[in-house]
Amino acid sequence: MQQQQAKARTRLQVALALWSRIAWGKVLLFLISLFLFILAITLMKEASGELAPLVRDRFRVNNMANALGFGWLFAYVIMSGSPVAAVALTFFDAQVIDQLGAFAMITGSRLGASFIVIFIGFIYVLRGRDRAASLGMGLLSLLVTATTVLAAFGVGILFLNNGLLDGFELQAGGILNSITDRIFDPIAGFFLAFLPRWALFLVGLGIIILSFNLFDKCLPQMALKESQMGRMSRVVYRPLVMFLLGASITMISMSVSVSLSILVPLSQRGFVRRENVIPYIMGANITTFIDTMLAAVLLNNADAFTIVAAGMVGMTVVSLVVLLFFFRIYQQAMLGMADWVTARKRHLALFMISILVIPVLLLLW
Repeated sequence: MQQQQAKARTRLQVALALWSRIAWGKVLLFLISLFLFILAITLMKEASGELAPLVRDRFRVNNMANALGFGWLFAYVIMSGSPVAAVALTFFDAQVIDQLGAFAMITGSRLGASFIVIFIGFIYVLRGRDRAASLGMGLLSLLVTATTVLAAFGVGILFLNNGLLDGFELQAGGILNSITDRIFDPIAGFFLAFLPRWALFLVGLGIIILSFNLFDKCLPQMALKESQMGRMSRVVYRPLVMFLLGASITMISMSVSVSLSILVPLSQRGFVRRENVIPYIMGANITTFIDTMLAAVLLNNADAFTIVAAGMVGMTVVSLVVLLFFFRIYQQAMLGMADWVTARKRHLALFMISILVIPVLLLLW
């Protein structure tokens, strides 16, 4: 009897210790960020139809090139790609843009999101750090993202045009949508009582940006130790391991900006080298679609889900082909390009001008 009581007390102590170690503040922050994310999707869905004349006539988003440039520039403006991808799906759901236009806008959002890593690199340069070391990681992230995302764009168009992914959809979407409608439709009605319908889009956009910022804050802080990184150094030389690591961290954080941004300080402290992070970036660019897929489910639109699936499948196919068949050639090409850009200020200026001018030209196509 005493032994049983002792075991019960031990189990209770272990349970209490585990309970006390849970960061309940972060759990609450996560729930708030999820609530705001769903609310933002609901508001933007309500308002998207009203923005059709603005998007089609003023911005002239009426083909894939326009949509690609629009998503690219939009991500620059708000310094994040995920809200832009969610906006693309709400536009598609409201028939403001077609399926290929939405896919192009999502692709543009992925290209624009890479700018945040270069921006962090510039901050390190302003703090007196070496230009090549600080900007090299951001440039590499952008170059790897641009080449793989654009290649995946072609693969995704092939899948969409041939209807190869039409059978893939989440059956629980309708149930989830009915639950969220009961909770969030009255809130949308409250805003409509004193705001025009088009203004809900701006409110929703602000809320979704806030939700992603809150979600970033609820992530656990990384504690880097030399001994731990020493053990990790034997692993980072394996491309497939780094590929899975990048995919896993981004899937947990639901933010490619977070998972890629940590590469800058890690590189500065010598924990990782540039050649080791290329597979990591590839993996991160696949699972960054998770939050966009959630937005498609909330919209309860099977075709929107297919668009996101095409992006994920396209990125997976391209990344695996590169990793399995010509990774060394690709690695040298990306490193060589990054070195060329950082070698001289003139090269860097030309590169920065290019990534600003190209999306503008696409938008004006």
